[in-house]
Amino acid sequence: MFTGLVQDVGTVERVVAGPVTDVWIRSGFEPGDYKHGESISCDGVCLTVVEWKERAFRVQAAPETLSRTTLSTWSNGTKVNLEKALKVGDRLGGHWVQGHVDGVGEVLSVGPDGGSWRLRVALPSALAPFFVEKGSVCIDGVSLTLTHVDATSFGVMLIPETWEKTSLSTKRPGSKVNLEADIVGKFVAKMIGQRGGLTEEQLRLAGFVK
Repeated sequence: MFTGLVQDVGTVERVVAGPVTDVWIRSGFEPGDYKHGESISCDGVCLTVVEWKERAFRVQAAPETLSRTTLSTWSNGTKVNLEKALKVGDRLGGHWVQGHVDGVGEVLSVGPDGGSWRLRVALPSALAPFFVEKGSVCIDGVSLTLTHVDATSFGVMLIPETWEKTSLSTKRPGSKVNLEADIVGKFVAKMIGQRGGLTEEQLRLAGFVK
């Protein structure tokens, strides 16, 4: 489990394609920070550390991961948001994030608004039931609050700290991003769906829509 609070922005150093794709990422983590087999969130994708050398580590991605995330587009120099897995007793500063990407969205617009930045992303129709205004979303491993949601898109606002300390500042219209819906919303939708469907009124009664 993760929180969506980025701890470092790493740089892809090498991608080796094969039956299982190997990716080497250089980060600011100390060499002793890694343990073989531990989980690490890379742009919101939960991956396993299989090797490390100095400040670089290697993860592997199966075809399933490549087909469902932006990882297939990574190349030398790609910037990725990194977060190590939670320890028991850690503070939960963002929201519960599994690192299980639900879909890939396309950035529609990004621009300054006062001292912050607004980001608008196309909303895949399959994820629409899980997105509600003021709810949580994980974009490329970053925990954010939904500022608006409509039938085809959603928006978030990035404060200067988020803009400066994550890779979201590199996104432009047309950029693809990994999306993970709030796990609480997914479970609520599942339970209500089993009772005959999910409507906006049901979400409002459950406290998820104002």
